[in-house]
Amino acid sequence: SSQIKEAADIIQKLHLIAQELPFDRFSEVKSKIASKYHDLECQLIQEFTSAQRRGEISRMREVAAVLLHFKGYSHCVDVYIKQCQEGAFLRNDVFEDAAILCQRVNKQVGEVFSNPETVLAKLIQNIFEVKLQSYVKDQLEEYRKSDAEQYLKNLYDLYTRTTNLSSKLMEFNLGTDKQTFLSKLIKSIFISYLENYIEVEIGYLKSRSAMILQRYYDSKNHQKRSIGTGGIQDLKERIRQRTNLPLGPSIDTHGETFLSQEVVVNLLQETKQAFERCHRLSDPSDLPKNAFRIFSMLVEFLCTEHIDYALETGLAGIPSSDSKNANLYFLDVVHQANTIFHLFDKQFNDHLMPLISSSPKLSECLQKKKEIIEQMEVKLDMGIDRTLNCMIGQMKHILAAEQKKTDFKPEDENNVLIQYTNACVKVCGYIRKQVEKIRNSMDGKNVDTVLMELGVRFHRLIYEHLQQYSYSCMGGMLAICDVAEYRKCAKDFKIALVLQLFDTLHALCNLLVVAPDNLKQVCSGEQLANLDKNILHSFVQLRVDYRSARLARHFS
Repeated sequence: SSQIKEAADIIQKLHLIAQELPFDRFSEVKSKIASKYHDLECQLIQEFTSAQRRGEISRMREVAAVLLHFKGYSHCVDVYIKQCQEGAFLRNDVFEDAAILCQRVNKQVGEVFSNPETVLAKLIQNIFEVKLQSYVKDQLEEYRKSDAEQYLKNLYDLYTRTTNLSSKLMEFNLGTDKQTFLSKLIKSIFISYLENYIEVEIGYLKSRSAMILQRYYDSKNHQKRSIGTGGIQDLKERIRQRTNLPLGPSIDTHGETFLSQEVVVNLLQETKQAFERCHRLSDPSDLPKNAFRIFSMLVEFLCTEHIDYALETGLAGIPSSDSKNANLYFLDVVHQANTIFHLFDKQFNDHLMPLISSSPKLSECLQKKKEIIEQMEVKLDMGIDRTLNCMIGQMKHILAAEQKKTDFKPEDENNVLIQYTNACVKVCGYIRKQVEKIRNSMDGKNVDTVLMELGVRFHRLIYEHLQQYSYSCMGGMLAICDVAEYRKCAKDFKIALVLQLFDTLHALCNLLVVAPDNLKQVCSGEQLANLDKNILHSFVQLRVDYRSARLARHFS
């Protein structure tokens, strides 16, 4: 080996001298030196190759040191890089293999070469540009045209694994700016795929979401009807004009809400994965814009095509308030829509917000969400209002069918065996069911708001109903018993105002039975003192003895 070193030293010097000699006179000498230089260089590289195969580190180091001054030194590095990859990629995981290989070389390269960081960087570049590039291409090109779902999954997976590998390689000394060096390598592999990533994503999301919905409506044998889906202004206008929703006469939905938790979970799952891919694969400057496009898809398919459609269909399914035995399903729609909206809101906060929180797109997303909520609330309120009207309508039917004039003016005053009237029993049974239904369909403040509204309308119904009859003394007692039952129902509402209304009505009914001489005293009692005199008078007028006992004089 010392001979080779000497020979190398001599040929090296001769080579330098030969470069100074004029060509025409020394061409033969020059070519002999060049040929010898080349032979020795080849011999050294051959020697290096064999030493590497045998794993003789010290010999490799010696030969590399000699070759350092030769032009073929870079060839020696190439041989080293080629040979250390032999048999390195045998497992299934090319990324894991690459990491293990670089770790091994990192330990060894300093013992062989005087510029280890350059050699290691060159190895890494070679792995990326040859091995990984072709691996990524194989995994993606196959699906690029035929299977967007698999393509996107693979792209996300490969990009993630490549960046993870790059993070591991950051531990090594690779010379100058390794961050930029590695980023460039990643970019060169993926640039052609990342440029149009978001278009593929949106295209896939669109067709996938449409399919999820179509499959659901098909399973219900339901042909979607077209619906006027204007914005919030259009909706307010329709309500202002009191027009019906543009679905013509009410339709029978047979209790179907056309909302599906499974559909919603599937749509949200697809969108969640899209947000994750978008976060990983978008250029940071495009991230908010891309995330907004994904969010818009979710709004289109979940909010407009599914929830809004169900609300419109549910509204069209509410019978008119005077129909008998109406089935009221809108509260089921309300219940499911609320649940779904909580899920939508959770995804908005968990998966969209982090991607847009520091960009101008934030206010755009919040505005869009606010509009959707407003639009839905208007429809929910409208449907609830109509449903309450129907409930009152049902109770009107019950009262009209069941309440007899003789209930409050019995033929035999002394022989009344009932505690309250049949009409009252049926109405109480009905209203209790409705209160329970409302409690199960809504949450929080909404329950109280709706029950308050129903309670006020229920009170008005009973109040106006009682005004239609005339009362004997016994009949008045029965009316008081009925109102006491209605008051028990009012207690179920757990709304102070509603109970107060029925307390007052109960007190008013006392005016139907009190002895004429005590009338004035009862009217000034604490429950009635604050009421308008005309209201008190209107109840007293319902007594059969109003004229005969000259009760009008108390109000003149």
